[in-house]
Amino acid sequence: MLYGSRWNLATLAIGIALLIGGSFYYQAPDWDIPISLIMAGFAYLSAAWSMQVMVQRVWRQWPLMILATWWTVDGCYALYWSIQNPAALAMMRDANWPASLALYWACGLVWSADKFVGSRKR
Repeated sequence: MLYGSRWNLATLAIGIALLIGGSFYYQAPDWDIPISLIMAGFAYLSAAWSMQVMVQRVWRQWPLMILATWWTVDGCYALYWSIQNPAALAMMRDANWPASLALYWACGLVWSADKFVGSRKR
């Protein structure tokens, strides 16, 4: 992934804007600006790579990919909310991870599209 590409940075900025807007609109007990930035940052660093590992079937990297996926989708969320508001974590954790996982893989597809398109042209 080209971390500095205009496409990737623009889609990251749009995603963060939507997450921040959603935190005000929905008023969920576990949705605030810091966790939106934390999870978006980790997704930006790992989602495209995780997608590449899966698509290209790089089996030796699967344990690390699973760890990076778990950390981004649930680990950092659980750590943050266990410190900020354990009651919100207990109430919302089961509902959060499926939505976060779907968004993680969507980001992985969007941010690695250049790899998929480029490989089809060859």
